[in-house]
Amino acid sequence: MAFQKPSHTLAKIHLKALQTKSFHILLALSFTMFINMFCFAQDLPRSQEPIKAVSAFDPIEPMPIAQDSIVTPPLNIKLADSIKNDSLPKKKEFLTGTVNYKAQDYVTLNQRLNQTTLYNKAEVDYGDMNITSGIIVIDHTKNLVYAGRLKDSAGVYTQAPIFTQGANKIEPDSIIFNTETKKALIYNSKTEQSGGTIISEITKKENDSVFFIKNGRYTTSENLDDPEYYFLMRKAKVVPGKKVVTGLTNLFIYDVPTPIGLPFAYFPMSKKQTSGVIIPTPGQSLGSADRGYNLQNGGYYFAISDYFDLAVLGDYYTNGSYGLRFENSYALRYKFRGNLSIRYENLINSERGFPDFSKSTIYNIRWSHSQDAKASPSSRFSASVNLGSSRYFQQSINQVNLAQTQNNSLNSSVSYSKTFQGEPQVNMSVTATHSQNTNTQVVNMTLPTFQGSVGRIFPFAPKVGTKKGIIENINLQYNVRAENRIQTTDSLFFKPGMFDGAKVGAVHSVPITTNFKVFKYFSMSASSNLEENWTLNTVRKFGDEEGDVVTEELDGFDRFFTYNLSTSIGTTVYGMFDFEKKGKDPKIQKIRHVMRPSISYNINPAFDEYYDTFEVIDANGTTTGDLRREDYTRFEGALFGTPNKNYSSSMGLSLGNNFEAKVRDKDSTATEPKKVILLNNLNFSTSYNFAGDSLRLSPVRMSGGTQIFDSKMSINFGATLDPYALNNNNRRIDQLNIKNGGSLFRLTSANLNMSYAISSESFKKEPDSDNGRQESLRSGGRDDDLFGKTQDFADQRLSDTEDEDPKEDKLSEYYNYSIPWNLNLMFAANYSNAARQNQITNTSLMFSGDVELSPRWSVGVSSGYDFVNAGFTQTQFRFERDLLSWRMNFSYVPFGRYAQWNFFIGIKSSLLKDLKYDKRRQPDQQL
Repeated sequence: MAFQKPSHTLAKIHLKALQTKSFHILLALSFTMFINMFCFAQDLPRSQEPIKAVSAFDPIEPMPIAQDSIVTPPLNIKLADSIKNDSLPKKKEFLTGTVNYKAQDYVTLNQRLNQTTLYNKAEVDYGDMNITSGIIVIDHTKNLVYAGRLKDSAGVYTQAPIFTQGANKIEPDSIIFNTETKKALIYNSKTEQSGGTIISEITKKENDSVFFIKNGRYTTSENLDDPEYYFLMRKAKVVPGKKVVTGLTNLFIYDVPTPIGLPFAYFPMSKKQTSGVIIPTPGQSLGSADRGYNLQNGGYYFAISDYFDLAVLGDYYTNGSYGLRFENSYALRYKFRGNLSIRYENLINSERGFPDFSKSTIYNIRWSHSQDAKASPSSRFSASVNLGSSRYFQQSINQVNLAQTQNNSLNSSVSYSKTFQGEPQVNMSVTATHSQNTNTQVVNMTLPTFQGSVGRIFPFAPKVGTKKGIIENINLQYNVRAENRIQTTDSLFFKPGMFDGAKVGAVHSVPITTNFKVFKYFSMSASSNLEENWTLNTVRKFGDEEGDVVTEELDGFDRFFTYNLSTSIGTTVYGMFDFEKKGKDPKIQKIRHVMRPSISYNINPAFDEYYDTFEVIDANGTTTGDLRREDYTRFEGALFGTPNKNYSSSMGLSLGNNFEAKVRDKDSTATEPKKVILLNNLNFSTSYNFAGDSLRLSPVRMSGGTQIFDSKMSINFGATLDPYALNNNNRRIDQLNIKNGGSLFRLTSANLNMSYAISSESFKKEPDSDNGRQESLRSGGRDDDLFGKTQDFADQRLSDTEDEDPKEDKLSEYYNYSIPWNLNLMFAANYSNAARQNQITNTSLMFSGDVELSPRWSVGVSSGYDFVNAGFTQTQFRFERDLLSWRMNFSYVPFGRYAQWNFFIGIKSSLLKDLKYDKRRQPDQQL
């Protein structure tokens, strides 16, 4: 078959059209490959200067090649199309949208080199993807795409490549990508990997998931242009999101090499929680309790699941002492969260054979559990447990929280509560409690306590409308409380003997109350309380042949019933002192005085039927008469008290006061005066027993409190005033003090407490909130740090949190002249004169403060002075240095029982938290 040769003009036109169309197709295809190449990295920080960095990449999926859509001019040749009826469906075109490209200077196609060049502010858009660069060159012969910066006449590089897809932005220095092999060379790149950054001079992309780097630097510093430290990796293999394998690597500090390094290393880079070894901290125990060299806080971390983990930590000392700790955290979103800590230490002092040799074991258990309020609105389970050896915080080797050494009690509570909705509402709860005095080593527990209640019932209330009058307001409810109470000692804790002497009892109560108005301005209430007490522990008393009283404890069910009546009437009286006058504007404009007087009357009947009498017989077999006759009740061992033996008819008097003032505001633009509280409360109370034989009038108790200096200083005070006199033996007698030649009342006790908190933020209009002491509270400390701050700088693995915004740099270019500081003061004084001792029993001033000498230097101190004993209380000095990616802490207790010091320097990042050095001196051994 002969073919007709097209004319020269037609061929020339067709070639020109083909070249123009091919340019667009090749440009779109090259841009697509270039986009594939950039899919490996996300969230790269901006690089304004040429640096040496490392990039890691995400896998790149191969993309289909778009089909040519050029239409050839018609020829006078008819050919049989062999694929016209091809059964295979045609491939879908890859470029389904419009590709837009531009450059400020020019876009050229070099036909000889077969290259497309976009110069100066080159930009290509396709869908949600955009790339801008100083220059973009596409080599169609070698299948290479190059994007890089421009160099101006001053030798400064500008317009680094920026790739944007959605919210992601990537900014390398330059890159060469092969569209056929999908391999690439990246120069001066940065890649974030698991909280750190890899900076590399040259990175080779081998395939979609493997990259090789040369002279890479790994750091957690925020300043990537000049990091304060990094690990230099001569050669490394990176599998993004999984691992980094490197050869010789060592630590550089400000580009100065250090001998800290490894011949090879493996770094897991999984974004998920993974198990791993916790590197211990070496040290030496100094002081009189020298236990030799040691390894502390080493162990293994188990990432059991996304909801549960476990860290097993241990300490070992060369003298044989050791410690074990199990730290667990768990959480289920929108359900509950908590943590569990079990600590055990076996302590050896001195050497075997020496007279001061001793061996002891101490332990501590902490458990905290909280339930999300939305998880179950009608039921709730919570736990707060802190129990163990009474001397744990004073003797523990690894426990260096100074504030905990001053606590004299350990408390725990585990409770479950359930509410049954309805009318009336029913509530129930089961609670186990623990209270331990670390000084006396006495432990009190309830295993468990059951409480139940039925909501108020108004039997005479109308079905429609409000309740009015004394009858309609009558209401009653039912309460029950049952306990199994145990009192034991620290030595018997968790041993069978701890249950000896346990007491079991229950009390049922039905309070009946009503309230109503009297004479419009008086509120009156009347109530009666019915109580039924059950117990399994009673006693029987009798006299033996030697004239002693013998108490025999009996086990078995017994009960008693009591009741009482009470009524009260009260009102509120408002008074106003107006200092405003016509034509004058005094500073104090008004003072308001609110009084709340109240009178109550209570009747407690005597229940003599629950009391018995016994006689003591002497050795001769005769009774000793009424002098040895004693009354007792068999319910002396009952949990919830004993029946009332004496009839009581008493009247109570109380008066509450509140003082407020309105003063002229310093702000001249304010339209209303400023309200100032003069006294939050000033209360007086006493009672008079009409049925008493003597000393009918009880002491007058006074209490009050206020806040001054914009509520920065709190003042609380109290006193007890006794109207009766004392005899020569300093005992109260039934004679008023004023009739005995004294004053109307005799001051028997008084107390005063003042606390003041101030900081540099207090002088700002909107002071920042302070959330920095939560860990101290969880560890048993105080929120004002008056007992000192926690000193365990190294072992913060499970409590430390990263900065909320690590990119926020608090250091300004010009340091503010206003130095941040804070100060907490507390003054306490107690006076006692109950038996004419006229003694100030306690007067102390405690203080705690911190000062930031510079943006990254801070010092602090916690101490106090006891004016009665003329000596300083426990004192702690603190020094802290923020070294950007590092932190340094030093604390010092110069004297006292817990004299010690602690030094620490380490990396802040949790990824490299094992890279640290700490040295401490333990407190001297206490015998």
